[in-house]
Amino acid sequence: MSARSWLLALLMVAVVLSGIGVVYAKYLSRKQFVRLQELLTEREKIGIEWGRLQLEESTLATHSRVERVARGSLGMHLPRFDEVVVIRR
Repeated sequence: MSARSWLLALLMVAVVLSGIGVVYAKYLSRKQFVRLQELLTEREKIGIEWGRLQLEESTLATHSRVERVARGSLGMHLPRFDEVVVIRR
């Protein structure tokens, strides 16, 4: 085989390997894009859940609910004047 034939064969191998590299890089790119979309969807779901939890917290922490639970479940009441003890240092 002449030097020209070897060079041509080497260039053809390089072109084929380069093509395989491009295809593999494109595959990895698409794979990462799918993962990105999954993460964005998960982030959106987490954001919705966070908003729901904030709303639930604000509902559970309202003064009227705290007072209702304190009176009903815990049997608490506002102290009468004679029940108040002032502690001074």
